[in-house]
Amino acid sequence: MSHPLGRTPGKVIAVHLNYPSRARERGRTPSEPSYFLKPPSSLAGTQEAIVRPEGCELLGFEGEIALVIGSRAQRVAPEDGWSYVRWVTAANDAGVYDLRYADRGSNLRSKGADGFTPLGPRLLDARQLDPAALRLRTWVNGELVQDDSTDTLVFPFGQLVADLSRLVTLEPGDVILTGTPAGASVVRPGDVVEVEVTGDGQSTGRLRNPVAEGDPLAPYGAMPRSDPAEREAAYGAAYEPEPVLDPRLADGLRSVAVATLSAQLRSRGLPHMSIDGVRPLGTGGAVMVGVAHTLRYLPLREDLFKRYGTGMNAQKRAVEELRPGHVLVMDARRDPTAGTLGDILALRAQRRGAAGVVTDGAVRDSAAVSGLGLPVYAAGAHPSVLGRRHVPWDSGVPIACGGALVQPGDLIAGDADGVLVVPPDLAEELIADCREQERQERFITEQVAAGEGIEGLYPLGAAWRDLYENWCKGESQ
Repeated sequence: MSHPLGRTPGKVIAVHLNYPSRARERGRTPSEPSYFLKPPSSLAGTQEAIVRPEGCELLGFEGEIALVIGSRAQRVAPEDGWSYVRWVTAANDAGVYDLRYADRGSNLRSKGADGFTPLGPRLLDARQLDPAALRLRTWVNGELVQDDSTDTLVFPFGQLVADLSRLVTLEPGDVILTGTPAGASVVRPGDVVEVEVTGDGQSTGRLRNPVAEGDPLAPYGAMPRSDPAEREAAYGAAYEPEPVLDPRLADGLRSVAVATLSAQLRSRGLPHMSIDGVRPLGTGGAVMVGVAHTLRYLPLREDLFKRYGTGMNAQKRAVEELRPGHVLVMDARRDPTAGTLGDILALRAQRRGAAGVVTDGAVRDSAAVSGLGLPVYAAGAHPSVLGRRHVPWDSGVPIACGGALVQPGDLIAGDADGVLVVPPDLAEELIADCREQERQERFITEQVAAGEGIEGLYPLGAAWRDLYENWCKGESQ
């Protein structure tokens, strides 16, 4: 394979997140840079095909600016880092998300395949460029999909060189891929990806690479697989995940009252399905229907809080794991004297498509949370931040919330009367029986309003059955 470097570099280092626009897509901004290595054998040049192995679905492109080190860098200062860069060129940090699970973190198989790091077509002299005034653009099939500049990077190029050189000696010819902006997504065989870097009136030209279908992978190793989380990561902002709950089933649950559902569950020997002690935040009680995604808190232990309660802890991970139609259900040990959710995480949950939040603990920033319009049920409001009474421990596990056992995937229904857990396998018949019960209750209400007594009428007795059947015929017309 040909590329413009002239010789094979000793190492190719890639930065995970560096553009604010990409960080917003990912929902997080790192406090320091993180990296992974790509094999030098992954390098390719312009016009060479990026080959997607047969069976892979999620071949991602990432237009990037590549730095080529010109002199040996070891423990250099950030203000000197740029002086160690000799060349700048365009790059495409390609990879198949279908194999990311196999080498989580290292990305070896997902991003290290032959031809997955095209560079070129021309090298620009870094000494003639302002590193904070470069423009990166990417096209797919002639349509501009990425367009960003280096004036607002999370980690400027000089800082990247300095950070790496603290522990890793950078040698002449080494390549640093400096991150991709928003707009990176998925391409398919037949597509063409082009990347260009410009600055100070100079251009790398367009790095042009068609996408081709490859042969199947031999079966003696990890095989491609994908799931909704990987599809979302691969497609980025272009991803529109399917709701976790069938819309028809969601509409059916919304059409019946929680009180009616409770009665039908009890008639089936399930009297303990209510999440007790929680009330809708704010006035009224917006109807909430969704699929449980769970978060569990454990009692606070000060010596463990830094490890489990800070950074990207289970609370934040649970919010980032939400998909459209999820209800975030929190086990806060029925303790209303500490906050479990604030306005920022509630907003993020709403943006992730959450159908609601239920916590048997407290909510802080309650006025702001209430103003979002996201259905939230809580045991109360409390001004405390995380760490007063408990620590977020894990997500996606069976929990106890308000005395009810909630498993991930259970259906959750709420209205002004409260919140219920609904077993998914019973949902269809529950909806049908609830509608019949509510129809009978409308008939009974009309009779009581007309002056009839309730004996034999409520519940509906045999003496009223024929009249009720005739009433149903009239209601259906």
